[in-house]
Amino acid sequence: MATAVPSIDELLDEAPLTRLHIRVWLLSAMGIMLDGFDFFIIGVAIPLITVQFGATTLQVGLVSAAAVIGAIFGASTLGPLTDRLGRRIVFMVDLAMFVAFAAGSALAWSIWVLIGFRFLLGVCIGADYPISAAYLAEISPRRSRTRLLVGAFTLQAAGQLLGALVGLVILEITTDVGAWRWMLAAGIPPAVLVVFLRLGVPESPRWLASKGRVDEAAAVTARFVRTDVTVDQVRGRAEVENVPWRTLFAPSMRARTALASVPWFLMDIATYGVGVFTPTILAALAFSGDGTYLADDIASTEGAAVLDIFLVVGFALALLLINRVGKIRLQITGFGAMAIGLGALAAASALPGGGNDHLVLVFGGFAVFNLFMNMGPNATTYLLPAEAYPTKVRASGHGFATASGKTGAAVGLLLFPFMKGSIGLPSTLLIIATGCLVAGGVTFLLRRFAEPPIEAAAGAPG
Repeated sequence: MATAVPSIDELLDEAPLTRLHIRVWLLSAMGIMLDGFDFFIIGVAIPLITVQFGATTLQVGLVSAAAVIGAIFGASTLGPLTDRLGRRIVFMVDLAMFVAFAAGSALAWSIWVLIGFRFLLGVCIGADYPISAAYLAEISPRRSRTRLLVGAFTLQAAGQLLGALVGLVILEITTDVGAWRWMLAAGIPPAVLVVFLRLGVPESPRWLASKGRVDEAAAVTARFVRTDVTVDQVRGRAEVENVPWRTLFAPSMRARTALASVPWFLMDIATYGVGVFTPTILAALAFSGDGTYLADDIASTEGAAVLDIFLVVGFALALLLINRVGKIRLQITGFGAMAIGLGALAAASALPGGGNDHLVLVFGGFAVFNLFMNMGPNATTYLLPAEAYPTKVRASGHGFATASGKTGAAVGLLLFPFMKGSIGLPSTLLIIATGCLVAGGVTFLLRRFAEPPIEAAAGAPG
């Protein structure tokens, strides 16, 4: 009786974890780390930018939101492009453009030029999410895939902490109002290094196979599995036609797309609305500076940096629990706890300050919010679309989900200051908490669409 020849999917799924896998993981994670760095550093830089350019409230809002709005375009357009052109080429070009636009932001000679470069920088940041997720999901062994994807996303928290440290160091070194330029330029050296290291990575063998490039797919698969691979093992995966982007909304896939996108949209309203304005909330609830923009910036940055420790702990718990508890349970639990944390902050903001109970509510609320956000939804919303979609639309599906999340981020950034001023901080926090509960409910209702195998057909050939 002839022995069945394993396909490349089976070979890649059962392969041992190699140095090449780790290299791809690290280079994917570094792109996400740069997003986390930029996420935090712009919040530290904005008070200085406001003073130097005499920015209006509208301009300050656009500086805060420009990169997030750019990310919507980057994820939604370059995700589908990655499915057509391949993972490797966009993986390299995307970060090279990040370097150019980060330099332009640091050298901006007017507030509108800065907003323009921040938008273009956001395009690159948004694109890196679906590119990295699709690439990493397709090359990872099955037993390591979930932790590798979650592990890559954990570097977002490392980037945020790095942004806090860099911001504090620069503020301690110089009191010059132009110090914001050094802050925005600080991400360029690591980005240049990652661009150089990405030059040597191979194309995704699953993508090559899906495009009928069987010889190349066999050769690349051999590099990952460390054994000879024949073209006969690849031919069954060869389907050259492109699957249209609208396939994401076909009847057989629309529930999966809703699960991938709606919770991410609602989560990022909270993540960005509360996260970027953490120093503002702390200043209102717990701290009082001496009235100068520089002293207030340093004090609020120090407080936010301490609370960011819970982001790192949350990601560590996600890595520990993801395979034991499951991504759906973590996501639902996380959304519920985020709502509780925001409720505590709302209660603290409604009480007179100064007492120990008040401070416990403030720091306890932030700690619960940060811890459970990263232990659950912030990690799992990145993971879900990477595992749910087939190769032909994986980057497109993840790109749409990312764009949905970044749309939520833009909503949070733009509406949080307005709502805080019009209806007050407690009501604003309670509305965001309600959004978290809705996201948990959507996750629960659509939970059965989270578990297809990575190459399940699901309405599109994989």
